[in-house]
Amino acid sequence: MDFLTFRERMYPMGCFNINQVLLWEKDFDRNNLTRWCRKGLLVKLRNQYYAFSEYRQMPEFSRYVANRMYAPSYISLHSALSFYGMIPEEVVQLTSVTTLKTAKFENAFGTFHYQNVKTPLFFGYEIRTMQNGRGLMFATPEKALLDLLYLNPYYKSEQDMEELRLDEDYMQNDFNTSLMEEYLTKIGSKTLDKRMRTLLKVYEL
Repeated sequence: MDFLTFRERMYPMGCFNINQVLLWEKDFDRNNLTRWCRKGLLVKLRNQYYAFSEYRQMPEFSRYVANRMYAPSYISLHSALSFYGMIPEEVVQLTSVTTLKTAKFENAFGTFHYQNVKTPLFFGYEIRTMQNGRGLMFATPEKALLDLLYLNPYYKSEQDMEELRLDEDYMQNDFNTSLMEEYLTKIGSKTLDKRMRTLLKVYEL
């Protein structure tokens, strides 16, 4: 198979895995993928997952890669907090929450870190539309913060909460405490509830 035929078929998917290729062309030679990666036409994301090199120039595509190459997952934790302007740091790696085992991948699109949560805690995300119309699974601000406190138990004291350096204007004007309370009730963790009460005290909410 020539690359142009392959590209015409698979390019609209953004990124894809070998099983999707075989559903289309059951006799597809997997060595093509290795050869096309070597030529710089494709990027290997992780084992059996690929994307077209041109997508590296597209804003937000790394977030789409984060969703697609290790699913189910949604962008959360520091990446989501930075996106919403809740923390001052620019986050280098993309952080996500998944029901799969904790994992980390590095490829030409960036560094991707996934932290495991139990299935009942896999909620609190919404679909955000990218510029090209593709959908991203993205934590709400409230769930991103709860995920952070739940998965990082060293955030305990008032000093720990201060060191998060959450944007006070955002917390006062945009943070939805009612939605956060709904999430806390659904999670049902006394330890997490205590941590969040400490945080709310620090930021006077």
